[in-house]
Amino acid sequence: MNKHHESTGPAAEQQITLRGPAELADALPYLMGFYPNDSIVMVALHGGRGRFGGRLRLGIPQAPGEWGPVADQLADCLVSGSERREGRPDAIVIFLCQDSPDGSGGRLTMERLRPFAQRLRTACGALDVPVLEALCISDGRYWSYCCPDPRCCPDQGNPLAMPGTTVMAAAAAYAGVHVRGTLRDMEARLQPWRSPAAVTAQEEALDRAGPALIPRLLDERARGEVAAETLRLARTLMDRIEETQPAPPALSDAGDDQLIGSDEAAAVILGLQDRETRDKAAAWMEGAEAQAALRLWRTLARRCVGPYGEHAAAPLTLAGWVSWSTGDEPGARVALTLALRADPGYTFAQLLHRACNEGLDPEALRRCLREAADGAGPGARAVEAVMDPAADRGATSLRVRKVRPLPDGGRRRGRAHRRPGAGRVKPSPASARPRTVVAGRRSHEARQNGRRGSRTRR
Repeated sequence: MNKHHESTGPAAEQQITLRGPAELADALPYLMGFYPNDSIVMVALHGGRGRFGGRLRLGIPQAPGEWGPVADQLADCLVSGSERREGRPDAIVIFLCQDSPDGSGGRLTMERLRPFAQRLRTACGALDVPVLEALCISDGRYWSYCCPDPRCCPDQGNPLAMPGTTVMAAAAAYAGVHVRGTLRDMEARLQPWRSPAAVTAQEEALDRAGPALIPRLLDERARGEVAAETLRLARTLMDRIEETQPAPPALSDAGDDQLIGSDEAAAVILGLQDRETRDKAAAWMEGAEAQAALRLWRTLARRCVGPYGEHAAAPLTLAGWVSWSTGDEPGARVALTLALRADPGYTFAQLLHRACNEGLDPEALRRCLREAADGAGPGARAVEAVMDPAADRGATSLRVRKVRPLPDGGRRRGRAHRRPGAGRVKPSPASARPRTVVAGRRSHEARQNGRRGSRTRR
């Protein structure tokens, strides 16, 4: 089960009416910006026409024993979050998206998840918010958990519409809404290498760089020199990446991997563990510079292999920030989720996560970073001041991890001290149940971090 989930704010602008389970199933990837495989998606509906509001995504828990508590938490999160942003929802739509292991057992998957769907419906009902529809999407087909009529919802399910052939697809194309592939594909672009030879080479480079860089990072006088070296090398790598021709994602990632040496990657990864260096790197967030930086941060995240997995929080957070700053909210959500998975206590990722969830405009942070880059602003610590005015300003800015190989060849686990989540919000009386669902063109998508770390390292 993923420990972080995403939710989005209200939809707006152009609207299209959706009628029935088929059109709801077809609309899902356009609502999320990607195909949410292995996911629960819950969408709030508002008003008599059922306008789409906040939406929430979480990985489906593998253990059925977790389904009850997760259902209660998700229902409460969606209802209370909607109350804060746009008012109490009038109904909820639920999607359970999971393919069978061999691609031939969609109906078995649907039946296996039926108790979970029922538990979600019960949890929403306990908050006096009805579930208008609950769909299972598996192996290219969909089933309704709410419709008992076999004439429209047969036991074998109904096939999903061919991509790009529906009214929703046409409206999305006209509005400039793009589906970025599956969630699994998006995560794969940011996850560590798995090839044994490549992993070994990069891990050895990180082992070599650590003894040379970490003592200098711990030295107040030498830390500035390391920051300058890190940013200079990162700029060189960005220029190298920017000179290459655009290519499809898979080819682009493979090409970027070949452009950067293991020792170069190790030096920048370790240098970014200093918070002020990372904040200066975050200023590369606009125009062609942003795209080159995003490709570099993705490449470095893939190089955080073996016991260095927790180091990926810095490049992943930078990738999430650049994506959010340039309008790619689905990409930002994926990168920030992986950053919090690598290090649940990483403060900058938590703050971005919270800001997205509250539907904030990233321009305030962009302005702060521009001023700091020009020498007109208060510097790196202003980044967190903008994101969280209540943050502790006395904390050290350095977060360095010294990693040594274990004698028995074992692997370390990242530490994550967490403080309890926020209290539950008491629901208000229910409203009328909507009849028709209307989807908006774009939305402010956000996520909530269920458990936020309390460490002073940022």
